[in-house]
Amino acid sequence: MSTPDQIDGAPHPRDTATLFGQDTARQTFLEAYAAGRLHHAWLLTGPRGVGKATLAWQMARFLLATPAQQDDGLFGAPPPPETLDIDSEHPVVRRIAAGAEPGLKVITRTPNPNTDRMRDQIVVDDIRSLAGFFQLSATDGGRRVVIVDAADEMNSSAANALLKMLEEPPERATLLLISHRPSGLLPTIRSRCRSLRLGTLAPDDMARAFAQAGFEVGTEAPALAELSGGSLGAALRLSLLEGLKTYADLVTLIGTLPRLDRQAAVKLAEAASARGSEAKRDLLFELIDLALSRLARTGATGSPPSVEAAPREAETFARLAPNAHAGRAWAQIAQETGARVQHGIAVNLDPAALVLDTLIKLSQTADA
Repeated sequence: MSTPDQIDGAPHPRDTATLFGQDTARQTFLEAYAAGRLHHAWLLTGPRGVGKATLAWQMARFLLATPAQQDDGLFGAPPPPETLDIDSEHPVVRRIAAGAEPGLKVITRTPNPNTDRMRDQIVVDDIRSLAGFFQLSATDGGRRVVIVDAADEMNSSAANALLKMLEEPPERATLLLISHRPSGLLPTIRSRCRSLRLGTLAPDDMARAFAQAGFEVGTEAPALAELSGGSLGAALRLSLLEGLKTYADLVTLIGTLPRLDRQAAVKLAEAASARGSEAKRDLLFELIDLALSRLARTGATGSPPSVEAAPREAETFARLAPNAHAGRAWAQIAQETGARVQHGIAVNLDPAALVLDTLIKLSQTADA
């Protein structure tokens, strides 16, 4: 079973050896370290699934395994390190892999002790546990590192407790905050951190990251990169849930508009409502929203997607969104169906009926 800071079916960021496509962020941190300007708190931002947690774990290993730069008076200080990579046999790396490194503390969502169910927020007690961590690890004089994954999940009490620590940071402590949506954090938290922005992954980097995670995607890499928006996490989810096949089926079905293929629509709806298929249902609604966005963009720009994520996608979207007026119509229906889906899920409407209703709305839009 995965933890709150891990994608189901994918390796934990702690165990990911190489970070692809984020050389700028890595170099920025290294330069700050080499110049003696290591900030006490770093805010790692960017879309979900682009490697923020992997970078945080790399930074933690580096900080805990790299001795302080000191001038011995005779030969001067040693040359600054040129990479964040630490030998896999280093004692710190081995202890981190075993979950036994005393200088590292990871804050994620935790189970509620009363129900044993995973909380949907990081609570104040999770943050307060850092006080004990700092006290226990202060005796050896070494560096201490905290990873908060994800800072977006802190409730208000937890955020305020963390803010107090950022205002009076413990000596030789570095906090690494992972945030998918930094605008939702307290401005005072953001202002006390140095930001590292991670970008989306190019198809080549995506393919290499997939191979490292043990997935062979072959010719699917461009489509996965396109649908995931360059997020490895989103691409892994698409792969694990057969998202490319679902999207291809959806585009084929959209291709029958304005005369919706009812039989194919019912089949798609029934698949989304099968027992235990909540993850696939949620993905289907996300893919419907994505298809509508790509349709709207086709109409607005006058050009279909340059990278097809499904067979005949460009041809289908060019026919259904031939101009800006059609693009606006698809954008409007995307907003309406998205709101209805959110409401339907919240009140437990039958998923099959919700899917069919959405597809019928698409048919009506195409026929307008």
